[in-house]
Amino acid sequence: MSELCRGWNYLSNHTSDDDGRIILLWKSPVQLRLVHESRQSLTCELCLSTAPPFHYTAIYAANTYQERSELWVELTNTCSTLSLCSSPWMIAGDFNEIIHHKEHSNPLVNTAPSPMTEFRNCLHQLGVFDLRFSGSLHTWTNSCPSLPIAKKLDRMLVNSLFLSIFPNAFASFLPPLPSDHCPCLTDIVFQLPQRGLRPEALLQLSLACVGS
Repeated sequence: MSELCRGWNYLSNHTSDDDGRIILLWKSPVQLRLVHESRQSLTCELCLSTAPPFHYTAIYAANTYQERSELWVELTNTCSTLSLCSSPWMIAGDFNEIIHHKEHSNPLVNTAPSPMTEFRNCLHQLGVFDLRFSGSLHTWTNSCPSLPIAKKLDRMLVNSLFLSIFPNAFASFLPPLPSDHCPCLTDIVFQLPQRGLRPEALLQLSLACVGS
């Protein structure tokens, strides 16, 4: 990391997973403090020099239904323990689940099985929803030309308190390139106080998440 990203800080969840499924990188003046770590998530507090702090949770959900169910419980408990419902909060990453059958490319998928319902209920309990975004609805493909399948497995979620501070935040799901997931680039645009500053003065922070 010191050779590839000189001057950057990083942390990962290697202590919870031997493969280190999640890696976060940041650079001054951003300050980051880890508050919770597991095999499927990293939650931290992000402090910017000219904007209020907020919490950010990076997700890399497991492939199996049982492990994902454990993640939904974990997120609910983390929200309660850290009082994240009363804090600006962003959750992003690969959830390996959809919340509606229309997020599946196959029109024959028209029901809401238990895994889908559990995930949707979890997001409702957390009080988070999709940040406005551009790009493809389906962020993952099976890369199988003979029997193609695409789903929206990757999300950039926020709560209402986050939007009250960063009302102009916007996510862009970019072309997948070598991955089977679309990377997500999020611009957080915070309007600085107008007194003594030019009106166009803005703070921009880019957060990128890439599924694999």
